[in-house]
Amino acid sequence: MNAVATLIAPRTATLDESAVQTAKAALVALGADAGAPDWLAPGTACDLPFGNLAPEQAEAAIRHALNGAALDVVAQPAAARRKRLLVADMESTIIEQEMLDELGDYVGLKDHIAAITARAMNGEIDFKDAVRERVALLKGLKEAVIDEVWQRATLMPGAAQLVGTMRANGAVCVLVSGGFRCFTGRVRSWIGFDDDRGNELEVIDGVMTGKVIEPILDKDSKLQALTAYAGEHRVPVAETMAVGDGANDLPMLLAAGLGVAFHAKAVVAAEARARVDHGDLTALLYAQGYRTAEFVG
Repeated sequence: MNAVATLIAPRTATLDESAVQTAKAALVALGADAGAPDWLAPGTACDLPFGNLAPEQAEAAIRHALNGAALDVVAQPAAARRKRLLVADMESTIIEQEMLDELGDYVGLKDHIAAITARAMNGEIDFKDAVRERVALLKGLKEAVIDEVWQRATLMPGAAQLVGTMRANGAVCVLVSGGFRCFTGRVRSWIGFDDDRGNELEVIDGVMTGKVIEPILDKDSKLQALTAYAGEHRVPVAETMAVGDGANDLPMLLAAGLGVAFHAKAVVAAEARARVDHGDLTALLYAQGYRTAEFVG
């Protein structure tokens, strides 16, 4: 068997034997060789080894057979399944918030800024222009507000386990965000990322000027970060994983060995090679074949 399909249930649901057998039957119906199910976590995650079928076809067949069940399915080659490099987006991926939107709350423009953020993440407007437009609205805001806004940040469920488990198994984990270093550095320290990259707000005499320090980190920068970290740590691209939710994440998701659209915007979910629509970030560990007993963090 040269490939594996992983079925993953969210915490609010249960993966039962009948769903696994339905998935297996769907593979066999397309002429695949299907092996015995391997439960990574009873009731939560199960591997189905298979051969003689492309992973893309396998995933589509399983999703169709499950008929809209609230389960995630990741099909991929079995080789190089455990990744040695993780490149993660921050906002709405590792943390639950969009921090620029939260800063907008302090100038009474949260909804307006959030609307611009949504359009940028959907790929409807240029990302760099969206960053400049939103930051301009923060002109005059005191830098000290950043400490207050940071108190609103909450980790995405499974984030600590994802980073902790991968690092415990020798992987390098980096945070690459179109957001700002005043937050990426804190998230890095919070759950132990090896490095972080982000944009810089211009601050003079403790006050935000409404400008971003150029150059702005965007979708091309995220892709460049993936290849740069892989080169620096001598990790083959096949052994890299990227995760994100917005249009500015798509190039790195498509380039990574396993690029996961996490609760992503429709345009991203439609194009990414893998997607997690229902589960939390531990789904990325199950996709690598980790068992619950191996989780760290």
